[in-house]
Amino acid sequence: MSDGAIPGYANVSQTGGPPLAGKRVLDLTQVVAGPFCTTMLADLGAEIVKLERPGVGDDTRQVQRYEGREDHEDYFNASNRSKKSIELDLKDPGHRDVGQALAARADVVVENFAPGTAARLGMCWADLRPRNPRLVYCSISGFGQEGPNRDRLALDTMTQAVSGLMDVTGFADGDPVIMGAPLCDVISGMFAAYAVLGALYSVAEDGQGQYIDVSMQDSVIAALGPRMGEALQAGRSSGRMGNQNPIRVPSDTLRTRDGRFINITVVNERHWAPFCEAIECEDLIEDPRFADMPSRIHNRADLKPLLVARFAEETLDHWLAQLDAARLPYAPVNDYTQALADPQVAHRGLVHDVVHPQSGNIKVIGPPWTTTGQAPSITAPPLLGQHTAEVLGTWLEWDAEAIAEFVGSGESEARSTAGNV
Repeated sequence: MSDGAIPGYANVSQTGGPPLAGKRVLDLTQVVAGPFCTTMLADLGAEIVKLERPGVGDDTRQVQRYEGREDHEDYFNASNRSKKSIELDLKDPGHRDVGQALAARADVVVENFAPGTAARLGMCWADLRPRNPRLVYCSISGFGQEGPNRDRLALDTMTQAVSGLMDVTGFADGDPVIMGAPLCDVISGMFAAYAVLGALYSVAEDGQGQYIDVSMQDSVIAALGPRMGEALQAGRSSGRMGNQNPIRVPSDTLRTRDGRFINITVVNERHWAPFCEAIECEDLIEDPRFADMPSRIHNRADLKPLLVARFAEETLDHWLAQLDAARLPYAPVNDYTQALADPQVAHRGLVHDVVHPQSGNIKVIGPPWTTTGQAPSITAPPLLGQHTAEVLGTWLEWDAEAIAEFVGSGESEARSTAGNV
């Protein structure tokens, strides 16, 4: 099973290519939300051409490098594998002609400029649709393309704050806390990829391109899902509860004797007695304060110190074995290196080794699914402008002389043929 095969499907033949094989995506995005979207499309087989500013590239190429890897673009690499890079300055008229010509040959364009920027660069939906009526065009921004806040700057942390997510993260007696990873960017990129797939299906049916406007604020509020129920129906927010759960008790993160942490949840009454037996606290089963979930919720302040004291008496490995034997929901609290070293992650084949043209052997995280269909290959993140000549040749069918003149001269005259596509 180390190859990620699915039980019972070993003999299923892999016919055809990945679902987006043959689709071309022009990627005008940078940082995380947009690049994550286009990486998902790459994982479904699309060819992704990332358009980057000459000499600068994606902003994440310029961020602080990790200690000991100062010559590596690890932050950029994390969200830009399986893509090709072409350098274009869309403020230059000749380069803009090339960008528009590439869009005319694309199935999808994805951008996450500030609203209005794509129009100023001649690369907005209104500019490109006449050249390509089947084009799917997706804009990702902090607050959407219209509305009173459309021009506000937004990063992942701003989205956490404005969506209400930060208000419910942290402890009741402390300040709101941001998550330790840019998951709002990732969620927005996932919704964008989902919408693009739906639009491509529609284009295949009716031949009409579509414009998609994805708001990071909307995406995170949508992703909060059932936790929004109280606010939607009762007009109030649950507030911060630390590691506890408003509707399940016990549900918490507890320190073990060796200083590690374990997360546990008793989902319903079916789990309560087995949980008490697994931690050798059978007396809690008959305690009227904890007789059922409503009682435990009401008396959570009485139950928590009992569990804190009990879990501190044994090591993490002891509790993992006890809870596993009882088939109860639990998990060790891992750091990133421990998470990647989990044997289940290795079994699933999530981490891939690729050879980067500058950094040599590097590891990247691949798509988090297995399939009986044909999966696309995972390729290394590109160097800035690495594929400029290749893309001009394959997408625009330029000959070697025109490519050499464009790449080498810096003059826009050699680029003017792009506008005729």
